[in-house]
Amino acid sequence: MRAVPNWAVATAAAAPVLLVGGWTVAQARQPAGYDPIRDTISELAGQDATDAWIMVVALVLLGCCYVSVAAVLHAADLPSRFLLAVGGVATIALVAFPRPPVGGSLSHGIAATVAVLALALWPAGSALRLPRGSDAAHPDAPQPPWAFRRGVGLSATVVLLALFGWSAFEVTSGSRTGLAERVTAVTVSLWPLLAVLSARRAHLAWTTGAAPVGPALPGVVPPDPLRPADGPDGLV
Repeated sequence: MRAVPNWAVATAAAAPVLLVGGWTVAQARQPAGYDPIRDTISELAGQDATDAWIMVVALVLLGCCYVSVAAVLHAADLPSRFLLAVGGVATIALVAFPRPPVGGSLSHGIAATVAVLALALWPAGSALRLPRGSDAAHPDAPQPPWAFRRGVGLSATVVLLALFGWSAFEVTSGSRTGLAERVTAVTVSLWPLLAVLSARRAHLAWTTGAAPVGPALPGVVPPDPLRPADGPDGLV
């Protein structure tokens, strides 16, 4: 299994920076009536936004970050990487269906929902494929990187889905839609970075012999903690 490349760490770290930096610069260009607590990020890239290109570029680059990380995060199983990539593509699709000046947009709403749900579910994609507790069939197998362990991955998805529910409530019944959307988007953007750092740390520990990989046997290569539980990675 290949290690996580340096550029992937930089790309994952760039995601939250692009998101927060994009909306900070874009909202500074809006008229005085724009309220980041009430108004959404999508309005910054809407048809009537001032300098909408700022948020458009930020969203496109953000989606590219997600797709790039999905392509090289071999510690995750294929379903997880697929969901992360879908989230990235859906994020890019948001700019293809901008919010109109008046009313909503069904296409924009669908793209936003797919993006958030895919990015909320991807941590659980690998966790659900792991056995509960210790693996009795492979007692000497190493623990996966902490971000991909069953309890951690499922907990992350529960938190992200709860934030998605808060955002949905604010859109339909609340007055803090912008705040809920921003908290959700930032939290979602941080998990790929944590996953990349977790995988990188596990690989470094394995290559230096610090990882618990079971008893050393002559002529036997210790198992790689980054290999998916169900076999070799099928996505190159």
